[in-house]
Amino acid sequence: MTAVNFKNRLQQATGLQLLMLALLLGALILASAGLGYIQLGFGDVARILAAKATGIPGLVDGLDPLLPVVVWEVRLPRILTAAIVGGGLAVAGAVYQGILLNPLADPYTLGVSAGAAFGAALALLLDIDLLGIYSLPLCAFIGAAGTLATVIYLSAAAGGFSSNNLILSGIVVAAILSAGISFLKYVADEQVAVIIFWLMGSFASRTWTDVTLTLACVSLGLAVSVFFARDLNLMAMGERAAGSLGVDTRRVTLVLIVTASLVSAVCVSVSGIIGFVGLLVPHMMRALTGPDNRRLIPVSLLAGAILLLCADTTTRALLPTEIPIGVLTALIGGPFFCYVFRKRQTMRGSRR
Repeated sequence: MTAVNFKNRLQQATGLQLLMLALLLGALILASAGLGYIQLGFGDVARILAAKATGIPGLVDGLDPLLPVVVWEVRLPRILTAAIVGGGLAVAGAVYQGILLNPLADPYTLGVSAGAAFGAALALLLDIDLLGIYSLPLCAFIGAAGTLATVIYLSAAAGGFSSNNLILSGIVVAAILSAGISFLKYVADEQVAVIIFWLMGSFASRTWTDVTLTLACVSLGLAVSVFFARDLNLMAMGERAAGSLGVDTRRVTLVLIVTASLVSAVCVSVSGIIGFVGLLVPHMMRALTGPDNRRLIPVSLLAGAILLLCADTTTRALLPTEIPIGVLTALIGGPFFCYVFRKRQTMRGSRR
């Protein structure tokens, strides 16, 4: 079997890839739930989860009564939130790259993260606490949604939802918001440390409410993205070619941009700023699935969940001191970004 035939068969084996990634994700969730200051075995974690799922308390007989609380109430919400956020950011990244036809696009290309950061920083500075612990995520989401609306308005006013218009509008809005964040940090005084910590991202103190919220939003975003995946494939051939095949490119672009951005906004509002997941994962998975978004998007979901869960588990349980998750993903994603950018420039040079 030649290398080309092997690669083609690998790209067509989507069902097997999804099954293997799902099994790996499940194993990592169990393993991660046992890691931390209090160590648990794989079997003990499985017993605790089985007892909670079935309602049979006898399954945890012989275990310290504190252990089910540690696993179910403390670790598992954080673990599941990290996995769901990773999957959501990866799906959003795949959609952005498909719409903008830019391999360097990710959920932050249109300034969504800058909007969320501005909203959160403003909430911290003004000490907004109307909804308790949900005030900060809500303000971050409002900031991200407002940024998206502004970018879409500017892009439409500039002549349509072309990739260049969207990217340029996102860069302009993100630059303004970044200046605004810097000003908020300047006037924050003693609260500047809190703002900076949120900007670096963290899954600490996540609850089952966070799990439910992110799961619902990411599931809806995944369904919409997969539904329009065929149209996204056709749009890669160009706007005229896609239009001749019955694709309403303006409508599809608007729906997918809004969907990917709102998924990103929800994820960022829960976790803080976590970069490069949406850039890394679609690139890595595209080598396995090929460019077909019907395969790429669901595979990216599971791969993104695995990547961010591994990163969060590393910083939570394996490193001597917990560091913000955004710092770790930036250390991994930064060099990869440079590699992708350099490879793209080299390919352009070879075509000339």
